[in-house]
Amino acid sequence: MFSLRKFLKLTCRFKLRTMIIYNVTIKIDWSIADKWLHWMQHIHIPEMLGTGCFESHQLVRLLQVDETDGPTYAVQYHAPSLTKYDYYLQNFSAALRKKVTDEWGEKYLDFRTLMQVME
Repeated sequence: MFSLRKFLKLTCRFKLRTMIIYNVTIKIDWSIADKWLHWMQHIHIPEMLGTGCFESHQLVRLLQVDETDGPTYAVQYHAPSLTKYDYYLQNFSAALRKKVTDEWGEKYLDFRTLMQVME
């Protein structure tokens, strides 16, 4: 029989992690698409990872969507915990968002979602 006491000992020994995904979906105007993608890959994503709040990322382009006005991308930043994500919000988010606005003005539209990995 497996007791609660044994379970608690196991969970303390093998610390369970809760991975958080901070997803930003971005619609880019065609006039900046190539420059924006280069900027994301070489400047913005390294800055995000440089905060120490995220362990990795994934940049994807959405398929089978209306691209009349431009392509749509999503970038997912993987945080090891909600605490790390909250630290990002409190200490880095505002400044990094301002850099995006200063660089690209109204040539993009974005929205953010926060997800928890279940497996």
